[in-house]
Amino acid sequence: MLSPKPGHVLLSLFLTLLISNAAFAQQPPLQELLKQGKTRTAVAALTQTVNSRPEDHQAAFELGIAQFLLAIEDLGQAQYRYGLLGGRRLMLPLTRLPVPENDSPELLSWQAARDVIRHFRDSLLQAETTLSRIKPSEVRVALNFATVHLDLNGDSQPAPEESLLFIFNAISRQPNFDEPAENESTLIHFDDGDVLWLRSYCHILAATCEMTLAYDWKDLFERTAHLLYPRVETPYDYLAREGTGPIAGFHAGNALDLVAFIHCINFPLIEADAMKRALAHLEAVPQLSRQSWKLINAETDNDREWLPNPQQSAAFSRSFRISPAMQTQWFRMLDEIELILQGKRLLPFWRGIPGGIAPFADTIPTNSELGINLRKVFLEPQRFDLVLCLQGTGLHPFLEKGTITQARTWAEISSAFQGQFLIFSLWIN
Repeated sequence: MLSPKPGHVLLSLFLTLLISNAAFAQQPPLQELLKQGKTRTAVAALTQTVNSRPEDHQAAFELGIAQFLLAIEDLGQAQYRYGLLGGRRLMLPLTRLPVPENDSPELLSWQAARDVIRHFRDSLLQAETTLSRIKPSEVRVALNFATVHLDLNGDSQPAPEESLLFIFNAISRQPNFDEPAENESTLIHFDDGDVLWLRSYCHILAATCEMTLAYDWKDLFERTAHLLYPRVETPYDYLAREGTGPIAGFHAGNALDLVAFIHCINFPLIEADAMKRALAHLEAVPQLSRQSWKLINAETDNDREWLPNPQQSAAFSRSFRISPAMQTQWFRMLDEIELILQGKRLLPFWRGIPGGIAPFADTIPTNSELGINLRKVFLEPQRFDLVLCLQGTGLHPFLEKGTITQARTWAEISSAFQGQFLIFSLWIN
């Protein structure tokens, strides 16, 4: 058999690459693919583009966004597959996705629940890795929240309840906008500063996953998971036979389940390294936030902004603005959080105070000498017993003398946001 000539091999490789690039070049743009609910297709196409053009920061930004949305979509499909119980999903942040009811849910085990969380974490980290390669280069991605759809139930059919706008409102508990799907007010332009913002959110969510994976909550799951899922692998399967109740889906007996829920928050540590990884994720957030705002403050336009500087307005609300005072206090908060995560500031401790804590007092007094070293919580994790932590003795391994963060500092930070600190912090992280 004759060996192929080098020239023929090179020509074959060139034609293969040309055909491959042409095929992906024919793919609709990101907005169109997301409008059709084809998030996975968007990820595949953009991965091909980024692999062939590593310096294409625009494509990398689009890929990072698509990977992040796919992580949300996969989480939603998992919740649908296991039959998350309607309105009860509002109880927990990671179960707040507006997935429809599933009449034929699969059996959910504790290990399967952990696998869902682990997959979500891995998907977030994949998106963060993609976004971390992007250098400030005037990238811009336009997305219409009303027309982008995530396939939360895996039926490949975009539904109004699966629009990014509906999902955003459900997660943030905002009222749903009664606007035409193509209304321009739902169009948002994401740019350089938003790359770092999205990276920060990947770290925050990944840290939440790591902290969940660090502990063994199987007993809690087996005794109370029926509050959220209709089919649970548990020795107490008779609990699920009660079904849903008349008041927001709950029976009177579920009050006892909630008591058991609190009682069972007594978790052995099984993955200490997960707590260390969680700390690393949290430590990345203040630095990314500062870098993000540096880029945002340098902007001179005012064009459908997701995160506006004081001279800009937010795309979804012209009256929703970030004032210079808000920014000043936000940076002050980032400094304080960094010191807390570094163990240089201690969290207040409420025991060991002469006279104890007065019942029904307006403010809870704190120990002036002992504080909680949050860094030790992550680097030297122990069994987590909620009741003993509230009582105080469960925090004993993390108590030490040092500088304690002051309630006055946090009150001044909060006051700059005019009573909306939580909403702003969830938005601008």
